[in-house]
Amino acid sequence: MTESNLKSGRVVVDGKFFRLGSEKFQVRGVTYGPFAQDAAGQTFGTAELASRDFKQIRQLGANLLRVYYVPPRWFLDLAAEHGLRLLIDVPWPKHVCFFEDYEVQQQARRAVREAAEACRDHPALFGFSVVNEIPAEIVRWSGVARVTRFIDELVDEAKTIEHAALCTFACFPPTEFLAPKKIDFLCFNVYLHEPRSFEKYLARLQMLADVKPLLLGEFGIDSIREGSEQQGQLLHAQIEMAGRAGLAGTIVYSFTDDWFRGGRQVEDWAFGLTTRNREPKKSFFEVQRAYASAPYFPLPRAPKVSVVVASYNGARTLEACLRR
Repeated sequence: MTESNLKSGRVVVDGKFFRLGSEKFQVRGVTYGPFAQDAAGQTFGTAELASRDFKQIRQLGANLLRVYYVPPRWFLDLAAEHGLRLLIDVPWPKHVCFFEDYEVQQQARRAVREAAEACRDHPALFGFSVVNEIPAEIVRWSGVARVTRFIDELVDEAKTIEHAALCTFACFPPTEFLAPKKIDFLCFNVYLHEPRSFEKYLARLQMLADVKPLLLGEFGIDSIREGSEQQGQLLHAQIEMAGRAGLAGTIVYSFTDDWFRGGRQVEDWAFGLTTRNREPKKSFFEVQRAYASAPYFPLPRAPKVSVVVASYNGARTLEACLRR
């Protein structure tokens, strides 16, 4: 895919995958931020820092960033300049019993509308996640059908303003039973380190996705506890398994160990492909190698295949046809 193609047009759903223009768009993503808030309350750092990061992200082979707040215009413009698309999570208080507070429901609707308005018609936009990981206890307390309808309502809010944008919600295993009808693709956060379990769960998710594309929205491993070498090996293997399972793409959590959450700098987790100072870990190069091949990976050995050709009275010409 050329740089000029990436900077123009919109990504659309094409069967179980995505397409940009006439070419397949396989998502090769990383999560980005949030970082410590600046004076304006933004969590995206500076334009200078982002520009350096984006160059490194392109070297990684990534074409998409998942961000957890609605970015300012300069960030969108800079992403477009570097040929990156953005999957934008819309934040709102999903950790409370929002059906018991009408104002929280309205806050969610406003947040989605404002996000769609802020990013309308921008070439860097891939799509919106209208909510990320609604807690299982909230879903069970409020009722599956009620929560599902509300997610569909939020999708409607986004598409009323930005009708061409792709919309989803980021689900995770405790609420895998949620099945909104209006999302464009299924997005799942999955943290399973045991390869066989991971492979089996991807197969299960493909069944849940049915005819829609399946995107692995988050997956990763902590290099403090597991080590950078193990982190890299596992991420490479999981990207390969996702490609073989027919996923529409993967988003690694995360680009950097620089992570600000809950009003403080997180220092006891290190899921990044780079350190806080943006020094690449071994996992950076493993993901780079995997993204250079994704979604097509060579088979460990050539399979034995039998070809049966049905032909009526074709003995005289069959050999010549097969040779051609």
